Amino acid sequence: MLGEYTDRPGPRLRASAVRVVAVFGSVLNPVTERDRRRRRVVALCAPFAILVAIAGAYPLLEVVRISVSAEQYRSVGFSLAAYETLFTDPYYREVAFNSLWLAGGTALASVGVAVPVAHALEKYDLPGEDVLVTLVSFPISLPGIVAAFMILVLLGNNGLVTNLFAMLTGRAATDLAIAVSASGLFVAFCYSMIPRATLILRGTYSEVDHAAEEAAQSLGATPWQTFRHVTFPQIRPGITGALILTFRTGLAIFGTLIVIQTVLVWTLQISRELATGYNIQVAGAMATVYFLFTFAFTAFGLRYTDAEVGL
Repeated sequence: MLGEYTDRPGPRLRASAVRVVAVFGSVLNPVTERDRRRRRVVALCAPFAILVAIAGAYPLLEVVRISVSAEQYRSVGFSLAAYETLFTDPYYREVAFNSLWLAGGTALASVGVAVPVAHALEKYDLPGEDVLVTLVSFPISLPGIVAAFMILVLLGNNGLVTNLFAMLTGRAATDLAIAVSASGLFVAFCYSMIPRATLILRGTYSEVDHAAEEAAQSLGATPWQTFRHVTFPQIRPGITGALILTFRTGLAIFGTLIVIQTVLVWTLQISRELATGYNIQVAGAMATVYFLFTFAFTAFGLRYTDAEVGL
């Protein structure tokens, strides 16, 4: 009889409520050192929890609610028509594909450039190293619109690089200009993401065991063999982190796309949905899918990074 009674949900809920009240009371009025430590943890986490609730959870819930609204200008009813449009219309599949290849390609290219740059900055005493680090990290401080304008100045019809190559090859500058093409957008994305990848990898390189590198070289390993078998396994978690950051940055870039609207990607399409016809349900569905995808990708990537560190 006692077992039957305690298996009922009522007593279990009451016991859980009592435990919650006890924990809350210990936080407000700590008695032991454990209670005081718990109060410190709660106090430190409270601002972040408030920020997540106000700036994260609430707007996201509103976006989801808008995306399933049955009416255009009021959040009433329930409809999955916007999501059906996203997953069945070839137009939106193409937009998704453009977003993935552009962000993925620029992430790979940016990290590929950042690895040797970070290697040189950390391993060698370069002349004017502080100036070099400033120049490498400078694009991070630029808004996307400014970065796109700089690409136009360099690679546009009257760009510095364009006219230089035109003089060297004898071809028309208009034939060599790539600023407003997919290639120009690719360069603009890399311009913004290479510094981010470099800063991450500089921190990773600072933790490399140089004694192991010297031991490998003393045993006759070539510089490439030393990098491949000794250095690369140590910086691989940093490379994974840099790929995650640059890929997410590539998906989120918007300012550059306002100037160089060559490739139609997810963020630009959300803006068009709101500006053309004000299709707020589809825009909300696109924002929701974007959040879920980037969250899942980041969680998976960080889990993979943690597994590598554990090895």
